[in-house]
Amino acid sequence: MPPNIPDKQWAQVIEKTGGPIQYKQIPVNKRPGPDEILVNVKYSGVCHTDLHAVNGDWPIPTKLPLVGGHEGAGVVVARGDLVNDLELGDHVGIKWINGTCLACEFCQQSDEPLCGKATISGYTVDGTFQEYAIAKAAHAARLHKEIPLDKVSPVLCAGITVYKGLKESGAKAGQSVAIVGAGGGLGSLAMQYATAMGLRVIAIDAGDEKKQLCERFKCSSFVDFSTSKDLVKDVQAATEDGLGPHAVLLVAVNEKPFQQAAEYVRARGTVVAIGLPANAYLRAPVFGTVTRMITIKGSYVGNRKDTAEALDFYRRGLIDCPIKVVGLSELQDVYDLMQEGKIVGRYVVDTSK
Repeated sequence: MPPNIPDKQWAQVIEKTGGPIQYKQIPVNKRPGPDEILVNVKYSGVCHTDLHAVNGDWPIPTKLPLVGGHEGAGVVVARGDLVNDLELGDHVGIKWINGTCLACEFCQQSDEPLCGKATISGYTVDGTFQEYAIAKAAHAARLHKEIPLDKVSPVLCAGITVYKGLKESGAKAGQSVAIVGAGGGLGSLAMQYATAMGLRVIAIDAGDEKKQLCERFKCSSFVDFSTSKDLVKDVQAATEDGLGPHAVLLVAVNEKPFQQAAEYVRARGTVVAIGLPANAYLRAPVFGTVTRMITIKGSYVGNRKDTAEALDFYRRGLIDCPIKVVGLSELQDVYDLMQEGKIVGRYVVDTSK
């Protein structure tokens, strides 16, 4: 029997750039397109990107009005006529990449996040801070039913993103990786994926609370940038041979770390920029970058294969996402904590509350 889909639903809506967001009832789109599914979103992770969308921090404009959110986990309740590999009742995830053309050069070489016609959940199309959301079936993450929907939701963006970044870094088992912003939502997952991939983790963040979280996930060392008198030397000293980490993952939300990493990564190392601070620039000394053969690169979200791999790590119990669940109605409070830099781990909203 088809599920009973209501006419109205609760959602958090951005009416104008800069906010505030409004918790209100809006219509449910009951008719997914031929290649789409309608998902009853049970939980959605809250990402710093969602706050950027509210504030209009990036050079790409959002749709308005907009329902944010792009880490939604839920149940398929309707599907288009062309969707034949998903059934009603299946568990799925709605990710940052909602859909792509599947035909361009990038899509054909598994770089679909680079597709020029990509639609973005919670940015160019309505996202997952609502009870019912539309997604392109081809890009919906397939979730095994034994996976808890609340705990897996942050993996749908944060987990996939840091896993992709670690792959892009080229770091190999036994080598070291410095994770800048290790105590945050992205960083806490990056540490676990790195450890599961056989890497030694140097966690870089500030404060006792974040140090405790990093030690919980068995980082090999913790460097507190707020108390360090020479960050470059301290990070290099945290490696066994003192030459610095083989790779650096930048998941911080402010600009300064993006201007330091090239100085402490080891020769022939790789700096991977993942975080997207507003109006920020990368900076590196040209002489040292050339003579030490440093690679500096960006890493965007993962493709569909990366998604399946990242979820498999989680399903096998190798990833534990520290979350705090609050009601969807409390999303503004989460944004306030995020703005103040007071979030440890990851917040998840329950769309039913």
